[in-house]
Amino acid sequence: MNKDKRLEIFSRLAEAIPEPVTELNYNSTFELLIAVVLSAQATDKGVNKATAILFPVANTPQAIFDLGVVGLKEYIKTIGLYNSKGANIIKLCRKMLDDFNSEVPQTREELESLAGVGRKTANVILNTAFGQPVMAVDTHIFRVSNRTGIAKGKNVLEVEARLDKHVPKQYKLDAHHLLILHGRYTCIARKPRCASCVIEDLCEFKEKVDV
Repeated sequence: MNKDKRLEIFSRLAEAIPEPVTELNYNSTFELLIAVVLSAQATDKGVNKATAILFPVANTPQAIFDLGVVGLKEYIKTIGLYNSKGANIIKLCRKMLDDFNSEVPQTREELESLAGVGRKTANVILNTAFGQPVMAVDTHIFRVSNRTGIAKGKNVLEVEARLDKHVPKQYKLDAHHLLILHGRYTCIARKPRCASCVIEDLCEFKEKVDV
């Protein structure tokens, strides 16, 4: 895929998705961090349902740490992998209290030092909270990037590197959410909605679905 085609793809996506933002609900960078940690292998809708109950009670590192693992699990038990997520979040809060003065760190290395935070989660925070033009590759972005031909790769690191290299500069900040939302609602996993896709004629997917 050439530079001009990628530019046109992102131009059309940006026009079709005028508000490329996360669908997780949050009111602070810390709330976003907790929501993203909870969202691994879970739906945003499910996370929002849990955090709507959790955050009014505890939305700071100290408040969540004070709940303890058992107390926190009561709020997140509807979310997949809640046992490990609950344990990680308590450890995360402890480290934020001890090492970061309760502030969400602003570097990938520091973010990845927090329990439950891997490269993808760190990149989401850097992009969404701190406005850095980094690529957090989730299952949607991995699928869309490979299927369309925008940035092919055998693993998430390859796709991330190729997106970082090939996404037009003016779209880098929003590319993460443009691709996620396109993958979530149009270029879906089992049966992509090619007939209603704004980039159908530019996409290099060979097995397009007409209906």
